[in-house]
Amino acid sequence: MILAAEYVPSMYATVWALVPPVVAIVLALITKEVYSSLFVGIVIGGLFYGNAFQPGFSAERSVLHIFEDGLVGVLSDSYNVGILIFLVVLGVMVSMMNKAGGSAAFGEWASEHIKTRIGAQLSAIILGVLIFIDDYFNCLTVGSVMRPVTDKHQVSRAKLAYLIDATAAPVCIIAPISSWAAAVTGFVKGEDGFSIFIKAIPYNYYALFTIIAMVTLVVLQVDFGPMAKHEANAQKGDLFTTGDRPYAETKQDVIKGKGKVIDLVFPILVLIISCIIGMIYTGGFFDGTGFVDAFAGSDASIGLMLGSFFALIITICFYSIRRVLSFTDCCNSIPEGFKAMVPAILILTFAWTLKTMTESLGAKEFVAGLVGGVSGPLLGLFPAIIFVVGAFLAFATGTSWGTFGILIPIVVNIFSGTNHTMMIISISACMAGAVCGDHCSPISDTTIMASAGAQCNHMNHVSTQLPYAVLVAAISCLTYIIAGFVRNPVVPFIIGVLILIGTFVGIKYITRTDKANEQA
Repeated sequence: MILAAEYVPSMYATVWALVPPVVAIVLALITKEVYSSLFVGIVIGGLFYGNAFQPGFSAERSVLHIFEDGLVGVLSDSYNVGILIFLVVLGVMVSMMNKAGGSAAFGEWASEHIKTRIGAQLSAIILGVLIFIDDYFNCLTVGSVMRPVTDKHQVSRAKLAYLIDATAAPVCIIAPISSWAAAVTGFVKGEDGFSIFIKAIPYNYYALFTIIAMVTLVVLQVDFGPMAKHEANAQKGDLFTTGDRPYAETKQDVIKGKGKVIDLVFPILVLIISCIIGMIYTGGFFDGTGFVDAFAGSDASIGLMLGSFFALIITICFYSIRRVLSFTDCCNSIPEGFKAMVPAILILTFAWTLKTMTESLGAKEFVAGLVGGVSGPLLGLFPAIIFVVGAFLAFATGTSWGTFGILIPIVVNIFSGTNHTMMIISISACMAGAVCGDHCSPISDTTIMASAGAQCNHMNHVSTQLPYAVLVAAISCLTYIIAGFVRNPVVPFIIGVLILIGTFVGIKYITRTDKANEQA
């Protein structure tokens, strides 16, 4: 019996594999409309898969690939469904906290203790750093807690989205106990993955510089690019700047004078504890596996889904006992919470489908072939090269974990057993590049979650964040060039920090001079 050969499109593992996501990203940045841009990228990917513009084009294969393998496939994937359930449950809990008056009470409490815009932004950063378990969990939790505070101090939703996004993946990638550490550890075959992850932290310049950049921007009160316009408008009372504000109607559900601070703090604490328990449960902690190993082997999708579900049940009981929210009102929050998350769910679904199109065209194999050919005199520049390639790949595909899976095994094969230090630097550069691309990309699920957490127009978030992320990326690339030759984490870090802070001080001076000239 002769088995039929597996179908491979003629554009497989060529530069054309990166065209669909690049088209989607460019369209999104130009049109500021993310749904249609993503769908155009999906259609192009489907056409390429069916060998469009070439002999043997099959329209049937293209259409079936878009819908069966793409949209239906991603919505029937258990991991994706778990993330969507977690997203909806978070939306329901936020709706309940608003109705119970917990969000308003926390906002009033915070307004008494947090007196300035700087304090409000620093509080968001601190909370984001503390919630380092998972980037999805970080985005939605920080957003729901800090929105009343930043709104009170007239911080734009775009700025809040940036603070959320910049404390999600960049913090998770340097946190030893996180779902991201587990992912990286799993890709380092034949080595002590966890030990390498720890040693790579001092070399993860993009993550470290991003955190420093946030604090510096807030303390110096300097903004540039599109963010400057959003912040100026926010101080005049307009938190959104643009007319499209898909989450604005949820403000109507906030009830004042009813609940207390505990009605927000207790559900959030329960959610954090429940999600931690859920993640270590999936890693086998209750079957005898150690705590760190349980995190390393956890399934974030199932863990967050189970944790959020039990947190929801406990919160309903808590509100019922306190009589701040009846059981009927809690149940009414379910469709309202789902409705609030519809924009994020739609964008996530399209983004996942676009990733499927890109993978089916062999983008991974194309990039692996390019990076695998780097050798000889270029080895000193390899960390910088791997950073740039990782950033571009994650930006184009919207996935940092997928980028880890492609590049880290290549790095291990090149340096394992020959140059341990260069292997650590290069793995760290891969992680930093992947996080950088993920941070910038409008089709990244973490970027989408940050927009949902801040209840900000998605393209507003992308366009305002991009100049900040690109600046940090450029400085990070320079430090990796230095690190590839000095092979010490301290010297490149000091140089990078000095350049970063000096750049922000220079920008503040230039903008202040421009304003003075305009007033004159």
